[in-house]
Amino acid sequence: MKTRYRNRYEAGRVLTAMLAPWKDTPGLLVLALPRGGVPIGYEIALALDAPLDVFLVRKLGVPGHSELAMGAIASGGVMVLNEDVVVPLRISDETLEQVVEREARELERRSREYRGARPEPDVSGRTVILVDDGLATGSTMMAALKALRKQQPTHVIVAVPVASPLTLDDIAREADEIVCPMRPDPLHAVGIWYEDFSETTDDEVRMLLRQAAAASAARY
Repeated sequence: MKTRYRNRYEAGRVLTAMLAPWKDTPGLLVLALPRGGVPIGYEIALALDAPLDVFLVRKLGVPGHSELAMGAIASGGVMVLNEDVVVPLRISDETLEQVVEREARELERRSREYRGARPEPDVSGRTVILVDDGLATGSTMMAALKALRKQQPTHVIVAVPVASPLTLDDIAREADEIVCPMRPDPLHAVGIWYEDFSETTDDEVRMLLRQAAAASAARY
């Protein structure tokens, strides 16, 4: 049993083995949460012969403590708040609005960076594997799930290398299935379960999306 992943690519390969039963699913689509989920989604998409795309979502970090999520926003105007953080810290509506506006601008920037003129994939009636590099509070993934559900996929599988067991309980109420090999309790932080948890860059995301698209085109 692994105790740490070498990096996100290795984590993706570990998940790939667990996702093998879905390889021949018609219309299978891998959607990764940028930026950290993209290297993992890349490995999964290549192994399962499925197209890879990004699903844009942004964490709403507490001012001065950006790693602490008070919620998240996603494509489609969906916002999820973590009341367990917002209420005890007495986050004001004004503060929340400022953070939402800032992250909405970043969401739009990333859409231009990663997609350019390419349209979002049609997920209606498809099986979607939604990928990230780990779940702590789960607010980012929850926002992504709620936004994705609006597009009416048939089946949504959440695939993450490591997550808090309590968070997975919450995610299970929105996802059809969950694939997660490491469920430490307590989690502490996602990054400690990787030897290399360095930031995934925009350049790396664009490169992986191009390579995945080329591989998909070569198959068909």
